[in-house]
Amino acid sequence: MSNQDNIRLFNIDAEEQCIRLDKFLSQSIEDFSRSFLRLMIDNNEVMVNDKPVKASYNLKIGDVVKLQFPVIKEPEIKPENIPLDILYEDDDIIVINKQKGLVVHPAPGHFNGTLVNALLYHCKDSLSGINGVMRPGIVHRIDKDTTGVIVACKNDNSHKFIAEQLKVHSITREYVCIVKGHVKNPEGTIDVVIGRSTSDRKKMAVNVKNGKHAVTHYKVLEYPDHNHTYVSCTLETGRTHQIRVSMASIGYPLLGDLVYGKSKQKYETEGQVLHARKLGFIHPTTKEYMEFTAPLPEYFQKILDTIRNEKKNMN
Repeated sequence: MSNQDNIRLFNIDAEEQCIRLDKFLSQSIEDFSRSFLRLMIDNNEVMVNDKPVKASYNLKIGDVVKLQFPVIKEPEIKPENIPLDILYEDDDIIVINKQKGLVVHPAPGHFNGTLVNALLYHCKDSLSGINGVMRPGIVHRIDKDTTGVIVACKNDNSHKFIAEQLKVHSITREYVCIVKGHVKNPEGTIDVVIGRSTSDRKKMAVNVKNGKHAVTHYKVLEYPDHNHTYVSCTLETGRTHQIRVSMASIGYPLLGDLVYGKSKQKYETEGQVLHARKLGFIHPTTKEYMEFTAPLPEYFQKILDTIRNEKKNMN
């Protein structure tokens, strides 16, 4: 695939032949929904060999698919006075203990109420601009319903320095979670390839074509009862939904995870029970190693105690 401004080109090979055009596009382009891409086809903004075709067109070897995306003006992201639990702050970085339900950065259809809106209010103009107006200061992210430590950068030099550590996997990132099931091995490593699911673009999956290498080290912290395990996960890599997908792939989905686990939940979790407990890195200016820890949020501790107490009552 090649990109030039708002144009994307795909050259169809043997593995992609006989796939419907609309299905191929939804699998190949993560930025837009299948319904939006279908509308582009209907509006003749998708051409195959320079000719408009229907969404049901079956691709052939050698076909050239061309998409002409409409030019979209990035919206203005406004500062918002959203309370932040600040663990550390200086002229280069700000370390936050992110609360549950807070989206890290704006995205289409969700331009307010995010961590970025809060950072713009708190830091004003002191945020790195490497990731553009939609993600100022953001060098890494955690999911909306995941709590815990996240660092943002106040200038481009700090951003580059932290990003390089992420790239070479030298940052310490430890998460804790409650998973469904009794994890048999007290510790282990999950080494898989993670990429966008071919059947559901909103989900990630293991061992998919064009996925990325993902390594997660896990250790059992406690068996609060026979049906749940309290686990620590340390990341070598940082892939989308890495812990959620990896634990589910070995048969232990996270409690509360409706995407990779069961739809019915006994406890009121409001999403996966996952907490970024520890984050460590070399400071961009002092060049000294710093490590930050966020205590378990109240909801997490409450669920853990409830499971423990239920076990005691059964004995």
